[in-house]
Amino acid sequence: MFRLNERLCMTAKRILIAGGAGYIGSHAAKAVRQAGMEPVVLDDLTSGHQHAVRWGPLVKADIRNAEAVRAAIRKYRPEAVMQFAARIEVGEGETNPSHFYDNNVAGTLNLVNVMLEEGVKNLVFSSTCAIYGDPERLPLTEDLPKKPVSVYGRTKLMCEQMLEDISKAHGLSFAALRYFNAAGADPDGEIGEEHEPESHLIPNALKAAVGLGGPMKLFGDDYPTPDGTCIRDFVHVTDLAEAHILAAKRLSGGTRKLQLNLGSGQRTTVLEVLKAVERATGRAVPVTMSPRRPGDAIALYSDTTNVTRELGWVPKYSDIDTVVSTAWAFHRRVWGVDNKAAE
Repeated sequence: MFRLNERLCMTAKRILIAGGAGYIGSHAAKAVRQAGMEPVVLDDLTSGHQHAVRWGPLVKADIRNAEAVRAAIRKYRPEAVMQFAARIEVGEGETNPSHFYDNNVAGTLNLVNVMLEEGVKNLVFSSTCAIYGDPERLPLTEDLPKKPVSVYGRTKLMCEQMLEDISKAHGLSFAALRYFNAAGADPDGEIGEEHEPESHLIPNALKAAVGLGGPMKLFGDDYPTPDGTCIRDFVHVTDLAEAHILAAKRLSGGTRKLQLNLGSGQRTTVLEVLKAVERATGRAVPVTMSPRRPGDAIALYSDTTNVTRELGWVPKYSDIDTVVSTAWAFHRRVWGVDNKAAE
């Protein structure tokens, strides 16, 4: 097996994956390998995990280090780059905006500059539905005004605008994929969501169900929705990874620009997520009520028309029970949780 993989590494097309030791990046690396290409991960491991780098080499470096990026590109000569390296915690962006702009915007600019200098002109960029801010209508379509209400959303929008300008001036081809709520874990159980601290709904609900970390905080139950809780669009991380492969193929085929929403199009309330957690684990999720959080939209969900038309992408794992059950299988193993109550 080792010799087979070694031959593959010598002959396969390569994709450089910045931030490939993180949650979505590591799933993309696995998808790249499954597509018959070699993923080369570039990550400084400040928030990523070395154990999640399993399908190709790791270059330990910061995307803001031009010479380290250049050395990686010259050594591996990738066909394209996927850019996941970014700060993502919204609250941190509000308290430390300079760090967000330096990492997310300046880091992406440095990466792109080195790419172009070294003759690599295809980029798949990790963007977000947060660039829309409070939506004027639902479902969210790509032509809606971009009015981000967070530093995080502004950095991602700034990157998209920057990529458009660079594309016009220097021939960069790029795909900006605007994620909704990435969730779930690799169906094979090899990798999953490992943020520190963890702020996302599903891992925290699973923790609450098994008695790790106390009750789940429920922020508001008085929204004008069917059960009083916010509505969100959860898209499985493996489906996200597949969309990156499809986008990279479109760019290699000559497409110059793609800016697409990447959601399942399904509407799921927070309480429906908690019920899915209870079904998966066989345990109740204890909750404590808290007031609404400032900035939480009543509902956010995607229109998937354009991404289906442009990429032929149809989510396979993004129903909420599959999302939650794959997350539970991963976290149960990582946490060493006995599942007798769910059997």
